[in-house]
Amino acid sequence: MRIAELSPQLYQLSFEVGHAYLWRDTDSLTLIDTGTAGSGKLIARSIKCLGLSPEELNHVVLTHAHEDHAGAAAEIEAWGGVTVIAHRLEVPVIRGESIAPKPAFEGAPDWERKLYETKPPLPSAPPARVNRELEEGDVLNFGGGAHVLGAPGHTDGSIALYLPKTGVLFTGDAIANEGGRTMLGVFNTERNRAIASLRRLAELEVETACFGHGDPIVKGASAALREAANFHEVTG
Repeated sequence: MRIAELSPQLYQLSFEVGHAYLWRDTDSLTLIDTGTAGSGKLIARSIKCLGLSPEELNHVVLTHAHEDHAGAAAEIEAWGGVTVIAHRLEVPVIRGESIAPKPAFEGAPDWERKLYETKPPLPSAPPARVNRELEEGDVLNFGGGAHVLGAPGHTDGSIALYLPKTGVLFTGDAIANEGGRTMLGVFNTERNRAIASLRRLAELEVETACFGHGDPIVKGASAALREAANFHEVTG
């Protein structure tokens, strides 16, 4: 696992598949996504490596219910004192009451379907308790106010989190940044809705963009997001 400091308040925790992000306020920690099942110990170790304590973690915010984002939520919730937060449409999957729908590839490039068919399976996410269910427009108490933005298309209840005071955007899988190219995230259940979500997020004034997959853009992220949105306006 790799830890990268993106700012004095923001750290990227990189797993074999995907990333989580740790936000540090003066009196608490917030984790955005958790990686796959079994990542809880790695996250605790990373927090300690930063000179912090896992007991300072107050909130876990899940951008959606897929195994590489919500897989370790149950482990971390078991630490005690942690509030797990997700959009209401993702909650049944996180709690193990239903199964996430598979992606649909209508309109997607052929390579995306082939990538999905050949990717190694991820460990199942143990059911986790969700303490707070989110809706579009909610504001969370970290980072000076984190605005919850609906970003459906990857899944119905996918969200992004926007911190307007610092210009930080957590995109979940709505957007990716692979190989130096900012692009629509892959494996979407509704591609047209996913493109609409990308366009909406690209309208924000974003300095730092944190993606579920691919390297973050630390400075001037808006330009890359708008370029990606313009590409999909032409070809989507």
